[in-house]
Amino acid sequence: MTQILKREEVVAARGVRITFGAVKALDGADLVIHAGECVGLVGHNGAGKSTIVNVINGGLTPHEGSLTYGGRDERGISAARANGVRCVFQELSLCPNLTVNENARIMHADLKGWNWRSRALSLVKTQLQEIFPGHAIDCDSTIDDLSIAERQMVEIAISFAGTDKKPKLVILDEPTSSLDAGLAAQLMAYIRKFVTEGGSVLLISHILGEILSTSSRIVVMKDGRVVADRAAGDFNTHSLVEAMGNVVREQEFSRKTTRKTGTPALSMPPRRGHGLAFEAHRGELIGLAGLGGHGQTEALLDLYLGRNSNWWPTAAKEIAFVAGDRSLNGTFPLWSILKNLSIASLGQLSSRKMIDDGREQALGESWKKRIEIRTPDMGNRILSLSGGNQQKVLFARALATTASIVLMDDPMRGVDIGTKQEVYEILRSEAASGRTFIWYSTEMDEIRLCDRVYVFREGAIVAELVGEDITEKNVLAASFSEGAAA
Repeated sequence: MTQILKREEVVAARGVRITFGAVKALDGADLVIHAGECVGLVGHNGAGKSTIVNVINGGLTPHEGSLTYGGRDERGISAARANGVRCVFQELSLCPNLTVNENARIMHADLKGWNWRSRALSLVKTQLQEIFPGHAIDCDSTIDDLSIAERQMVEIAISFAGTDKKPKLVILDEPTSSLDAGLAAQLMAYIRKFVTEGGSVLLISHILGEILSTSSRIVVMKDGRVVADRAAGDFNTHSLVEAMGNVVREQEFSRKTTRKTGTPALSMPPRRGHGLAFEAHRGELIGLAGLGGHGQTEALLDLYLGRNSNWWPTAAKEIAFVAGDRSLNGTFPLWSILKNLSIASLGQLSSRKMIDDGREQALGESWKKRIEIRTPDMGNRILSLSGGNQQKVLFARALATTASIVLMDDPMRGVDIGTKQEVYEILRSEAASGRTFIWYSTEMDEIRLCDRVYVFREGAIVAELVGEDITEKNVLAASFSEGAAA
């Protein structure tokens, strides 16, 4: 019975081709998902992962090839939902002005009747507790009042929930991009439980440890094609990165192990009247760590507003900011890729108060090559890019400025491992030239690259780690301990 269950096809896309003008988003891709398995889907930004997801969830109709649900040839979003397919997008799709239970009603149309609100609230509360035990989300809140991590948790819970029966397939596109390590571990544990009970998950993540530890099978995409499809046990990190077409760099960057003295480039007194003061010196790479939602983003905003007016633009900004929530605070969705990249550099691109188009084009082409923005034309709309490539544009926007300090709010969300390594090298090169980076990240691998790390708990800095003391064990110890450490 178990073997029959595991071989039952939930959805099958075969020989799928999708083109957008001259761009081949999918070039004969095959993806078959069976009941009772977690399929890890990996590839560089622009490899075709989001496109094939949109084919499977009914959002795109293949130009060539076949798509079946349970062996039946059906098309469209309604057909996908009727066959138990749910999707949590990288760009969250909740309605920000509605409450949690109202969003659940949109996703579950069978929540009807005079008491639908209480039923929806109970549904989401139960599912949140099952996936993220111990969460502190107020389910009576509007989505706008929740942090980005809480929004991600709510959308995941709504997608896994079922009024009568659970979904057959849940597609998770970068589901832990805004979650800290503890919440991510809870989600991975739930996915494994869901799969053992006969459900299916398509897991897309650039955090390869999650893919390797949670997937039953791994599918690798490159340039719109599937280039590898094997059992997860056949891969390790090195072979998986190689299959994606990237080169693994084994050595970490050398970190500064001595504390700098003199006047800091940026400083802040103890937050909320207790804990440690913050300071960053010229040429340092400073990490902000700790459990998500404990004041790291607020600290970045305070540092930014301390040097920049919130309502009156300055001629030359000292600080650039890379937003973590690109859809809310980062991109201008109606603008081109080039305009989104150059908006922070207009002063240096202008002469006689007019933008020099040639210099703007040169800036765009330079950063397109340097950070590998995958587009044939920088004049295309920013939303034509994958989520990871949109994030690259925001990163390039900050680095292209003359600002001596760059604040980064989890900037690598949804960025592939090859590009991450390139960006790490850019950071070190820029820091060696005297630029200061202050970096909040939910990924421990990125925190380890920093020269110094401040650990946050309950809005205050409770520990400072330097050099070889920057380990996951020490960060977690400081995150949960009661006493502050220097």
